[in-house]
Amino acid sequence: MRRPAGSTMRAMDAGAIEYFHSVARHGSISRAAVELGMEQSTLTRHIGRLEEDVGLKLFHRSGRGMVLTDGGTALLRQADTLVEALRHTRQVAAELAAGGPSQIVVAAQPTLAQMSFGALGHALKQRFPHARTRLVEGLGHQLVQWLQDGKIDAALLYVPSQGHVIDYDLLLQEPLYCVMPPGGTRADSLGVLELLDMPMVLPSTSHGLRALAESLAQRYARKLHVALECDGSTALTRQLVQAGHGCTILPLAAVQDEVARGQLQAVRIDGTDMLRTVAIATARNRAPVAGLWDVTRTMRQVVTEIVQARRWPAVERMAG
Repeated sequence: MRRPAGSTMRAMDAGAIEYFHSVARHGSISRAAVELGMEQSTLTRHIGRLEEDVGLKLFHRSGRGMVLTDGGTALLRQADTLVEALRHTRQVAAELAAGGPSQIVVAAQPTLAQMSFGALGHALKQRFPHARTRLVEGLGHQLVQWLQDGKIDAALLYVPSQGHVIDYDLLLQEPLYCVMPPGGTRADSLGVLELLDMPMVLPSTSHGLRALAESLAQRYARKLHVALECDGSTALTRQLVQAGHGCTILPLAAVQDEVARGQLQAVRIDGTDMLRTVAIATARNRAPVAGLWDVTRTMRQVVTEIVQARRWPAVERMAG
């Protein structure tokens, strides 16, 4: 049964090697079939196909059962190593499935971190008790870069203009507000043209809220009135607004405490385009880490529960 000269050996299936290994250990098709949980006829076909693939007779069939040939004995020595490697791989996979990832790193933009990290920290620790969990705060363009660099596993962020470099799952939409010192207006809402006439405190970077404000000014053929640029946190921006340097644009969740204390005023900006979409983002250029799907599912569940409990100001429903 030796393969003719010039023929090409087909790739061997790892499963067939395991079947061969079991038959060789038991010296019996019937006992190996019981161990493997398959029909004897099916196992016999697998062994026959393996012999065809290697071009060697691996067993002598006799009244004593399945006896290895010299070629079968040589193959068994190699099969021992492969079968042990497969067993170890399955064990590692089972452990990962049972215990989840060894480390989880989730990031969010400041307002989203403020709204979700408390509940999210508890949920992740409960779901993955053996994982080292780290929560990180950053600006939107930083989060996108960290995802690409592999520094974080997933992020909660406002859908960015450079969204083509990441994958994201939409969560919710929240309206934007003009945030100003108290007593700035008695109106319940504000038009975009009124907003553009006001002095603003905005970031200098071409991302996020600055990009939104620039696009509004361009659309309405107005010059954006930037009274002061601030590249710090939203907390610092709120302090500058409170100090009278101008107004800014933020979701209500970012300023709810100051508004409740009467330190700031927040007025909703009219317009269907004055909404920001919150999403879970993951890297497009990297293979997902173990358990990532379960991590993002936990993130979605936490945000959904916050919205349903009406603890996320001005958000009435999830996106979509």
